[in-house]
Amino acid sequence: MYRYLIVVEKSQNNYSAYSPDMPGCIATGPTVEEVKERMQAAITIHVQGLIEDHLSIPEPQSFAEYVAIQ
Repeated sequence: MYRYLIVVEKSQNNYSAYSPDMPGCIATGPTVEEVKERMQAAITIHVQGLIEDHLSIPEPQSFAEYVAIQ
């Protein structure tokens, strides 16, 4: 089981998400929960396509950290 980082961003009217480890794999949705569900589905479909094409599945490399600014 792989765990991929997704980045969720607020836009003017909805939310969007992407994964740095899955270039081109994106999703949008009206709520954070919806965009997270759609992103999980998008990554699943992307991985299935890689398997069908006999390509390697990228190992998760990304992580997130917060920094404090005073």
